[in-house]
Amino acid sequence: MSLGYVTSHIDHNGINTIEFFHPQSNSLPAKLLEELAQTIHGAGNDDDTKVIVLQSGGEKAFCAGASFDELVAIKTLDEGLQFFSGFAHVINAMRKCPQFIIARVQGRCVGGGVGIAAAADYAIAKEGADIKLSELAVGIGPFVVGPAVERKIGVAAFNNLAIDATMWRNAEWGKRKGLYSELHGSTEDMDESIQRLSHTLAHSNPAAMEEMKKMLWHGTENWDQLLLQRAAISGRLVLGNFTKMAIEKFKARTK
Repeated sequence: MSLGYVTSHIDHNGINTIEFFHPQSNSLPAKLLEELAQTIHGAGNDDDTKVIVLQSGGEKAFCAGASFDELVAIKTLDEGLQFFSGFAHVINAMRKCPQFIIARVQGRCVGGGVGIAAAADYAIAKEGADIKLSELAVGIGPFVVGPAVERKIGVAAFNNLAIDATMWRNAEWGKRKGLYSELHGSTEDMDESIQRLSHTLAHSNPAAMEEMKKMLWHGTENWDQLLLQRAAISGRLVLGNFTKMAIEKFKARTK
């Protein structure tokens, strides 16, 4: 529990619930990123899985993005590439998974967490699920998650999030821009909607849904290469003194 976990559970209807958790606001160290990508990939290859619900543990943050403890520990270009490639692998696993992925967003999303919400095919959120792309504030940028976020909310909205990296946008902003497909006032209403949609999709034609997903993700076929190229940029920037100092200052403020 102290190191976090990724779990997968499939019910009799073929609804596969994948959950990730980390005690630091569901931030994602490299190990959890790898496990999450592998779990999504495995679910995609499972004939019994009809639809995937992706959620995080706890009642507060959905995902705080990259683990700052691991960011400050990166010492080489290769280590930087390997770490940020973790987010690339998760997004690409979500993109290539033949089943629809519903994201349950119960709380705030930061950085990579916004990217995961954006990479879901349908995100259902609760009020308070505010968003921020904080990467520039710590000396890097939303390079890896950028294509997923831009695809979902458009260039202008992504531009605003990426440049004003210290400003929270509320969940209603996320709903208006298309990051969230639905926004609910309570956990109960959010979960009821997720249950309704996942049940409907679990009883829909798998072949039709797979073809729909290919159609909806058309134009992203180069992401296997693109996201790794972006990971290399982040991996280089994280080695700079500016970024190291910025992350340490941020960690000090949050203690």
